Amino acid sequence: MTQQLPHVPSTEPEPELASVRNFRDVGGLPTVDGRRVRHGVLFRSGHLAHASAADAAYLGSLGLHTVFDFRNAADQKLEGPDVELPGVRNVNLPLTDPADGAVFWKMVRDGNLDELRQILADGKAADRMSATYRVIIKERTAEHSQVLHALAEDSVPALMHCAAGKDRAGLSIAVTLLALGVEREAIEADYLKSNDPRRRYKVHRSDDSSAGMSPEVMELLSPLFEARAEYLAAAFETIEEIWGTTDRYLAEGLKVTPEVRERLRTRLLDAS
Repeated sequence: MTQQLPHVPSTEPEPELASVRNFRDVGGLPTVDGRRVRHGVLFRSGHLAHASAADAAYLGSLGLHTVFDFRNAADQKLEGPDVELPGVRNVNLPLTDPADGAVFWKMVRDGNLDELRQILADGKAADRMSATYRVIIKERTAEHSQVLHALAEDSVPALMHCAAGKDRAGLSIAVTLLALGVEREAIEADYLKSNDPRRRYKVHRSDDSSAGMSPEVMELLSPLFEARAEYLAAAFETIEEIWGTTDRYLAEGLKVTPEVRERLRTRLLDAS
C-alpha cells in the first residue's frame, strides 16, 4: 500500500544530522523537459548504523517507505547494521563484493607510507575509483533494475545509502535521476555536494599518529574519499560504450519499460 507522501517545502533548511553523514533530499533537481524532482520523496546519505536517537527520530518523521542499503557484508561487519526505523522496509543490495575491497581497505587503514605509495600514487587511486564506477554500471544492472522497479511500484519515499553515501549510493541516485530525465549537469552538481566538509566521510586509519595521518598519507588517500566529476563521467561513458544511449541502457540493461519510467516520473516528479 502506498504511503501518504509528506510535504517537504523546498525552502526548509536541510537538517544537520549528528551521526549520519552526507544526508540530503534530492528534491528540486530539474529535468530536461522543465519539471523538477519532488521534495520529500528521494533522499541519500551515508550509513545509518551510528544514527543518534535524534537522527532516528528525524528520519522516522520523513514517512519513509524503503531504505536501500548498498553496503556489502564486510561493510556491515565493520560499521554495524542500520538503526531500525519503525514501519520502514530495509532492502540490502550490495553493489560491491566483500572480497573486492577487503584487502585493499585493510591496506588503507593499516598500510605504511611505502605501501600506500605503491598502491595509490601516480594516479592509481583515482584510476581505481573510476574502474569501480565502470564495473558497478556494467555488472550491477540487476540491482539497479530492482531499485527502479521498486520505486515505480510503491517504495517512495525512499532513502538510498552506502557507507559514505558518495559512490554506490551516488551512482544509484544518478541512475534514478537519469531515468527521470534529470539534466546531466544537475546530476553531477548533486553528486559533487558530497565534497562539502560537513558531509565528508571521515578517513579511518589504525595509525592516527602524525606519521600515520601525515599530509602525504592524506594526499594519497584523498582520491578515495572525494567525489570527483571524472568518476561519474566514467560511469556515463560506460553506459554510452556498452548501450549507446541512456534510453537503451534503461530499456535493455535495466529492463525498464516506458511504462515503468512513466510511473517513476509520476511518483518522483512534480506535476508538469
